[in-house]
Amino acid sequence: MPLAKFFVNRGIVTGRADVTNLLRPLLKQTVSYRYFRGGTLVSHGTGWVERIVADDPGASTYFTPLSICINVDSWDHLEFETRPDQLLAYTLVCGDESVTIEFTAEPVVDAFEARQLAFDTSGFVQMELHGFGHDEA
Repeated sequence: MPLAKFFVNRGIVTGRADVTNLLRPLLKQTVSYRYFRGGTLVSHGTGWVERIVADDPGASTYFTPLSICINVDSWDHLEFETRPDQLLAYTLVCGDESVTIEFTAEPVVDAFEARQLAFDTSGFVQMELHGFGHDEA
């Protein structure tokens, strides 16, 4: 029986269980993603990792600013490396397509990326309404 592989700070992982375990820290986190096709940047954004799927080969992988779902069966392998800030950069690869995912540590500054909604209440007045049967005595 062959020995299990081991990785220290970087590696290329092909096993479904290993990919799932490596991606688990991304769950319920805000991440930035960059989608490449043939080495050319096609799209990028910032989103919230809603799900990591490992047991449903029919589920799609999708990246949107509101929700990200990663199905490990959508990919040939996962490449990971430790950044200087000790966080991981993940690259999911399928043929000549890849998506690089990194934790978002800096505040979002792009007008089209996710941010906290602000509500200006300065133009509103608070009113109290009394229902029927209220005594004015």
